[in-house]
Amino acid sequence: MAKKKEKYRLQPLLDVRIRNKRNAEIALGKAFKILKDEQEKLVKLEEEKQAIIKQREDARKEMAEMLRMGESVVADSHGHINFIKRLQEDEEKKDQEIEDQKIQIEKAEERVAQAKRDYIDACKEVKIMEKHKELWQKKLKQKLEYEEAKLMNELGNVGHQLRKMRG
Repeated sequence: MAKKKEKYRLQPLLDVRIRNKRNAEIALGKAFKILKDEQEKLVKLEEEKQAIIKQREDARKEMAEMLRMGESVVADSHGHINFIKRLQEDEEKKDQEIEDQKIQIEKAEERVAQAKRDYIDACKEVKIMEKHKELWQKKLKQKLEYEEAKLMNELGNVGHQLRKMRG
């Protein structure tokens, strides 16, 4: 009398939870990648700003040197002044881009934090389901051992009865 093997009735739910955990892990990885990219953009913008500042300082030094040497002509001075103003405007634009980028980084950090929470929750759900499955397996094993012991006891009783009847 062979019994069919018992199946864990919540296995489909456990499979879904495992899949959700994998998806949460992937989402967390993507969120970290996006954060890293946003941070790299910020570094690049700050480097560009420093280049503009250096260029503006170099232009000022060049203009001061020309004035000191007496080589400056009014047209050249206006050209230099306009160039320096344009560099100042570029620096201000870059400052705004940097501030915007910092906001993007904050948003990316929030997404990473949310992805971490989602991953932790998914891990907990899987762990709970796996613990439940272990307990189910343990109870099933105990039940099977009990039934086996009961059958062995009955077999022993039948054997004893047969010996008694013969003997």
